[in-house]
Amino acid sequence: MKGTNEQRAGLLSGIGAYGLWGLVPLFWPLLEPAGAIEILAHRMVWSLAVVGIALLVLRRWSWIGELIRQPKKLGLIAVAAAVITVNWGLYIWSVNNGHVVEASLGYFINPLVTIAMGVLLLGERLRPAQWVAVGTGVAAVLVLAIGYGQPPWISLILAFSFATYGLVKKKVNMGGLESLTAETAVLFVPALGYLLWLGARGDSTFGSEGLGHASLLAATGVVTATPLVLFGAAAIRVPLSTLGLLQYLAPVFQLVLGILYFHEEMPPERWAGFALVWLALTLLTWDAFRTARRTRAQALALAAQPAQPGPSAGDAASSSPSATPAR
Repeated sequence: MKGTNEQRAGLLSGIGAYGLWGLVPLFWPLLEPAGAIEILAHRMVWSLAVVGIALLVLRRWSWIGELIRQPKKLGLIAVAAAVITVNWGLYIWSVNNGHVVEASLGYFINPLVTIAMGVLLLGERLRPAQWVAVGTGVAAVLVLAIGYGQPPWISLILAFSFATYGLVKKKVNMGGLESLTAETAVLFVPALGYLLWLGARGDSTFGSEGLGHASLLAATGVVTATPLVLFGAAAIRVPLSTLGLLQYLAPVFQLVLGILYFHEEMPPERWAGFALVWLALTLLTWDAFRTARRTRAQALALAAQPAQPGPSAGDAASSSPSATPAR
């Protein structure tokens, strides 16, 4: 029961995280005339402030001493901080420079990259339909590269950086609030230093564009921290393949916003690439539902069997649910 509750909490956290990320393109243009790097630095500084206040209220500080005594985990947190910095910065630049649709493609590809990493780095096994889906995703990237005359770099960097972030978060195995605090603490000093340098040069928009603009820049902490805390909670409770399914929410919202709100163009090669990605995601979804039904049927069949008196160790091993298809 505890495991079921944990997975349910992880699922709800993931839905909340990706739903918020799907709507965030509406926020970044409000921060202009601040540039992408200035916005990124404010995200880092104000995110630490937000999570610090949350920890102060919850009185959850004991983990800090334990973390300091684990150099390997500290190294993983530094890697997560570096990777999410790349992801944040490129995404802000993409939204504010008319590349919302291409950014959304990155998050459509992201589930396929996440699943591939689960296989290559974590030893997770894929079913045939999942292999077909990953292969279709590769074909989609090739179609887009031919149509654009170059690979869709924005999409690929966003996909691989966030998939790597999810993998590292799973390895760190910390609570969402704690891990985000550690990551933003790593980013805080260079980000604050950059903002102070920008202010000394007279190029900062924080104090020159009015109170409303300054308040919006400060709000980047809440906008950033809330979905990341939810994502962190999901990453340690559900498998990477499940995170891949949840990730559909964000790019769907982003694509709709890119076409209908930001009025970006959709040439034929872009539609073709998206169609192949959607085909891959449809295969993954169908396979996930089919496997879930099969697993439930197997569980019911096992529960209906009469108990056998005195099974041997070998018999118990052969009747364990290890034959259940890999997630």
